Amino acid sequence: MIDPTQKIPQIRPQPTRVALLGFGTVGSAVARVLAAQQFAGVELTHIVNRNSSSKRQTDAALVIPPSVQWHDDPAAVLAATDVDLVIETIGGLDPIESWLAQALRSGKSVVTANKQLIAYRGAALAAIASENSVQLLYNAAVAGGVPVVPAVLQGLQGDRITRLSGIVNGTCNFILSHMEQGADYAEVLAQAKAAGYAEADPSADVDGYDARAKLCILARVALHAELNVDDIPIQSISLLEALDFQYAKELGCTIRQVSRAQLGGDVVHARVAPMLVPLTSPIAWSHGTQNMVVTTGEFGGDVVFSGHGAGGNPTAVAIVSDLLAIAHGSCAVSLETTPRRVLGEFLAPHYLRFIVDDKPGIVSAISGALATVGANIDSILQRPGYPKHRLPFVVTTEPCLTSTIHRALTAMGNFECMLQKPLALQMLTVDDKAED
Repeated sequence: MIDPTQKIPQIRPQPTRVALLGFGTVGSAVARVLAAQQFAGVELTHIVNRNSSSKRQTDAALVIPPSVQWHDDPAAVLAATDVDLVIETIGGLDPIESWLAQALRSGKSVVTANKQLIAYRGAALAAIASENSVQLLYNAAVAGGVPVVPAVLQGLQGDRITRLSGIVNGTCNFILSHMEQGADYAEVLAQAKAAGYAEADPSADVDGYDARAKLCILARVALHAELNVDDIPIQSISLLEALDFQYAKELGCTIRQVSRAQLGGDVVHARVAPMLVPLTSPIAWSHGTQNMVVTTGEFGGDVVFSGHGAGGNPTAVAIVSDLLAIAHGSCAVSLETTPRRVLGEFLAPHYLRFIVDDKPGIVSAISGALATVGANIDSILQRPGYPKHRLPFVVTTEPCLTSTIHRALTAMGNFECMLQKPLALQMLTVDDKAED
């Protein structure tokens, strides 16, 4: 909500002088957008990057005005009197947190795309910004060029948002939407690396760490909940195979990495994992590097945000939009949040994929293990054409708790017929419920 006691900032009589920390993929894209648009009231005056002399020789630096000062050391701008705003595009927690805290304390507003920093340290940095009458904006930290953070903060505060779900990692969406068309995981991951969507070590994306940080930020702005990032359960997409998409299609679904959070009394139920998504859901329609977030409000119902979430240019658009908002005198949004405990429990149908050495009694043993924990089988699917000594098949369950399924899978892990650990995925439905 907007704090009515806060003074409305006035448009500066002189341009807002901007220091850019980092001149990599995102930082150079920010500089390119500023050079191409030449916004009134904004001036890029400083760039900080290690080995800045070599960066100045790159093609990306050709758009930089000769008046811009280049530095190797961030100390040159963090307390400088000729800098009004700092843009951070480096990423990571340390020493970035201390740098930005110093900038805020010296009276500079900060714009960042650093999702890990905002997820883990955002509340502390926001408090420093408030104490020093400056702003901390992080539109680009979630969903790249999709303005979901400012839209929720400024456009949906009149509602009471009770849950959110969606796709907030463009790399995973690129991989999974190509696997949906029959591609192999390793093959598409290599393509994602070649296109610059995935790092050499892709674990932050494919294992869910990146999306988890973004989910915490969304929970803060939409649910007004402060969550411990590390308490949110995550599940990797790396165990998925092409056959899972074939079975999903038979069930009227596809598979996406879904980040979801839902208020439940004094707790927030949250999870980041690959899930079966009905083909009728907007989340299933997102392909390539697109991101999609769906918020559900008590009064306004569902609102869908969609757009490209990966790459330098979409992220730069979000960063520059934050910069312009501050430069043109926008009011800071006073965000009241409450620390909440995280539970990973959801009451939902589950997809269980097994690969077994086929023997009589396997289905009976699986159904027995499920019955022991109180889970009921909804359907059994077995595609033809696979050898008996390595036979894949799928069991779907009626709605039950995630922990219930895990207890059953622990028992099944002792079956001699199991050739690998069973894969368990939640199945997203419109009326999914969270449970204590």
